[in-house]
Amino acid sequence: MIRLLILIVLSGIFTIAQAQTISPDKPVLPVGNFSLENIPESEINIPIQIDLKPFYSLADKKVDTLFTSPGYPNSWVQEGCDTRYKYSFRRGPLQFDFQKTSINISFTGYYKIIGSTRACVNGVAISPWTPECKCGFDEGERRVNVSYTINLTALTNYTVKMEVVRNEPVPIDKCTVCFWGQDITPTIMKALKKELDVSKADLEKSYGRIDLKPQFQMLWHQLNTPYNVNNMGWLQINPQKIRLNRLFGSGDKLNINLGLSAKPVLKFEKPNNPLSPVPSISSFSRNPGFNIYVDAVLNYDSLSAILNKQIVGKEYEFRKAFVRKKFIFQECQLMGSQNERLIVKVKFTGSDNGYFYVTGKPEYDEATKTLAIKKVEFDVKSKDALLKTADWLFSKKITGEIEKMAKYDLSSMINDAQKNISNYLNSEFIKGIKGIGNISKMTISGIHPQPNQLMVRAYAGGSFAINVSSINFSF
Repeated sequence: MIRLLILIVLSGIFTIAQAQTISPDKPVLPVGNFSLENIPESEINIPIQIDLKPFYSLADKKVDTLFTSPGYPNSWVQEGCDTRYKYSFRRGPLQFDFQKTSINISFTGYYKIIGSTRACVNGVAISPWTPECKCGFDEGERRVNVSYTINLTALTNYTVKMEVVRNEPVPIDKCTVCFWGQDITPTIMKALKKELDVSKADLEKSYGRIDLKPQFQMLWHQLNTPYNVNNMGWLQINPQKIRLNRLFGSGDKLNINLGLSAKPVLKFEKPNNPLSPVPSISSFSRNPGFNIYVDAVLNYDSLSAILNKQIVGKEYEFRKAFVRKKFIFQECQLMGSQNERLIVKVKFTGSDNGYFYVTGKPEYDEATKTLAIKKVEFDVKSKDALLKTADWLFSKKITGEIEKMAKYDLSSMINDAQKNISNYLNSEFIKGIKGIGNISKMTISGIHPQPNQLMVRAYAGGSFAINVSSINFSF
């Protein structure tokens, strides 16, 4: 028995004396298909509201307030041998009624007329003119309702086409003159329509098309411009395409609802600001909601430091035959190589010393908002080296301990990102253009090891609209 104990002790001493240094090559993992530029498209609803008061004011100035017969009050209008007249017509204030895609411009007109007649045979006068008779003087001006309808059409080149239709005048009061003894209202309406058609032509010539492309180009550039989000990173909307959802009016506002296909992303490094022309309005499928993909970067040194605080100094004993082996964690260093798995370099001391490599898959737990390294296993090269020199190290105790300790709480990062992005979405980008957004959900959509850092892509889902309360355009 004593001889056996001596043999065991001597064997242990001999084993310690023969401690080995293990240093396998670094793993080479295949490059994955992930690309930082592969961002899913999102859709943003952009209700653009244009104040039509400037247009209303210009239209009020453009439509004459007074119409008269040529040469009034000295000259007569004579359409035949037996009748002559002269009139004065004034309009009241313009009234605007916007219904869907049409603007109805109406006003009440007030007119008065003076006329006389004579007898004619075959176009030759056989009597002098009768004394002048009046309508709309003693009994008050005669009234008529006049209106124009402007139909709006949005074109793919950001032009709003305005088609002006002159509606038939509707007389309120009849006009009967003494010398005719009959209603002359149709004659007056005929003359009035000629004057109104002249105003219609002027409106279409001056304001038949409103070019909004310069304003949309400015908006397109603003959406491409990176914005610093409370020093968290740079948010860029990255617009791709524009679709017209709806054009309609209400009150004194023209509403243009656009759909914007975009690839919004938040990056730590300031991205380029591409100067690109705003594309023509196109059609594409509608996707509900709004998605922001936030690219957060975690530093490997920081992640390694957190793991080392929990694992450095932990030691384990293993038995091989009758020999006790000791393993002590000295340092863990995380690294990546554009593969879905992380690499962990484990330095150790104890019965043997050196380092080996394990790999693990980073996974996110939505319930605890925790990033953990799962499915930790020895790399092939390290496995070969250990089996040849120190097979006792090839143990699930070591990989299990790394899995247990390699956990990172991301709740603070996610909450801060959600708050800061929400604040940004509800800010005024430029005067008159304000965002209205709500982040209803935020989670991790992907974890992608890169050579120098761990890229964590977060998904923020919610709603977002851009409200253009005022937009400057000139006629």
